[in-house]
This record gives sequence, structure tokens and C-alpha cells, in this order.
Amino acid sequence: MDRSKSIELLNKAVGDELSAVHQYMYFHFILDDLGYDLLANIFKRTAIEEMMHIERFAERILFLGGDVEMKASSEVIKEKDPENMLKWAMDSEEGAIVDYNKWAMECANASDSMSKQLFESIIADEERHFDQYDTEYQNLKKFGDRYLAQQAMERSKTVGGMMPPAN
Repeated sequence: MDRSKSIELLNKAVGDELSAVHQYMYFHFILDDLGYDLLANIFKRTAIEEMMHIERFAERILFLGGDVEMKASSEVIKEKDPENMLKWAMDSEEGAIVDYNKWAMECANASDSMSKQLFESIIADEERHFDQYDTEYQNLKKFGDRYLAQQAMERSKTVGGMMPPAN
């Protein structure tokens, strides 16, 4: 049975997930530097989950007899504004949901139900990621700079509490 279409789609997913990992880690670095620990850690945790998706896609590609193409599908966007980061993340997750639903159906049409199920299981994660970013975006819209300031102040308390006492 020809699995070339499934391998092609799985490799597209690897490329998209690699791009997401790179972008989310960039956002993590920027937000961490700004002291926005909550948002920084959300992006870091999501990047780690996306790496796990890459692993699952790669395992399936190898099972089907293909070669894993480790090429990111896009370059990192040098965004520094938290609101724009969250918008990008929501758009990215929404795009993955649309693509993975379409690709799941293409795998089903190619009589590859296991690849179809893999895409469907990862869609659930992408929907959760979207919801998390949407929640943070709504918080930022509702509370504005106070929301970010609170995160920076929480870090200052933590860092300040870790300093050795003055002699």
C-alpha cells in the first residue's frame, strides 16, 4: 500500500511544529527577559508539547518507511509585543487545527487510519493551546498593562526574596 501521501503530510506537520517550537521559544526568551513569567512559561511549556508532537509524527513517518524532514516551515518573527505574540500564537494554533483536520481526512482517504488518528489526537492539544492563548489574550485586553506589571512584580518579589541578607 502506498503511504507516500501520509508521509508527505506528516512531514509538513513536522515542519510546522518545528516552526512553532522556534517561535514559541523566541517568545519565551523575550517575555522571560521582560519579567513576564506567566506568559513566558506558557510559551515554553507549549514549545515542549510541540516537540513531543514532532516526536510522534517522526515515529509515524519512520514506521511508514519514510524519512523525517527536519525543516522548519517558516522563519522566526522577531515580535516583542506580548499582545501580538498572543495573536500570532492563536492564529498559528488555529491554522494547525484546520490543517490537521484536513490532513486527517486525506490520510483516511488514503486508507491510513492510524495517521488519521494521530492528527486527530494532536488536534485536541492544539485546541487546548488555542484556548490558553485566547484566555491570556482576553486577560491582557481586559487588564492591560496592569496584567503584565503584576507578572513583573511577582518576579521581583521572588528574586528579591532569594537575595542573601546584607551584612
